[in-house]
Amino acid sequence: MPKITNGSLFFLILLIGYLAGCSPLPGGHALKETVQLEQHPDDPVTGKILPVFTTLESGKTYNRIGTVEALDKDGRVTVRVNGARPTVYEASAKFTTAKGEYTNSIYRVHFEKTPFSLFPFYLTAGRHPGLLVVLTRDQDDHLVLLTTVHTCGCYVAILPTGWLSGEAYPEEWPESQIDIYGETLPARLPAVVPGQSIELVIRPGTHRIMGINVITGKEESEHNFATAEIRSQESLRNLQTEQGNETSFYYSGWPLTGHVRGAFKWWELLLLSLPSMDLFVGMDKDFGSTELTGNPFYTSLQPWYRSRSDMNKFSTFLQFHGWKL
Repeated sequence: MPKITNGSLFFLILLIGYLAGCSPLPGGHALKETVQLEQHPDDPVTGKILPVFTTLESGKTYNRIGTVEALDKDGRVTVRVNGARPTVYEASAKFTTAKGEYTNSIYRVHFEKTPFSLFPFYLTAGRHPGLLVVLTRDQDDHLVLLTTVHTCGCYVAILPTGWLSGEAYPEEWPESQIDIYGETLPARLPAVVPGQSIELVIRPGTHRIMGINVITGKEESEHNFATAEIRSQESLRNLQTEQGNETSFYYSGWPLTGHVRGAFKWWELLLLSLPSMDLFVGMDKDFGSTELTGNPFYTSLQPWYRSRSDMNKFSTFLQFHGWKL
């Protein structure tokens, strides 16, 4: 990643991100649930490498992967994330570099909220937080990269698999582990093959990715399994209420265009909006195309890197973070 050139300005950002990024697990008997994607014999995802999501303290609804719903309430349409049942929102996209063509399989999940907490301090407290998981395959259909990021664009992690040539790595990429603002993740994954899944272990409360494992079937998980319905990410822009009204999970009007409805993150607004030059810093966003969403999905708080770090432009985003695909 490019070095910060104004350390005095961004030291506060880094410190806050680190302190808020990792919190101890709550005591007691933690409930664990692993959410897998629903599959049918004629489903196009059958036979592919898929993510599974292990949630901890899943007895609390805000720690459970939910379903985005639209409601008619008091004469107006609102949205919520229902933690009683899980849904994974899927999309795919291609991108091209000088070395070839790649395909991204994109998986999006949302939670009811990140609760307010001072001890430990939850910087990202607020409603409707989400996670994106992007699996990048090359022209030989090998999984070469795993990218995870919160739907606000923060805490991005890019992990290579054994299928990716070392020549494509950023300079001085570590052998064993990487630190993502307080969370330690493996720096490299093995050459994952069909029949295996990638388990993402999600920290309760903050919904940070705290572990990534390659597993083979249910027998390698000690957790209870739940099956998530798969819906298209496009469906989040066309939510239906029981009364037949339609709305979007995202704001459509300036100045909130492309942000998730109700996803204000007040601590981030207070502490980070000035140095990032973004009044809505920390708010979750639509993803896919900046032209379509009206909102860049930037992954650097440094405002002068807003375009280069835009994950909607995936090849440019990878180059910005040092990858040479």
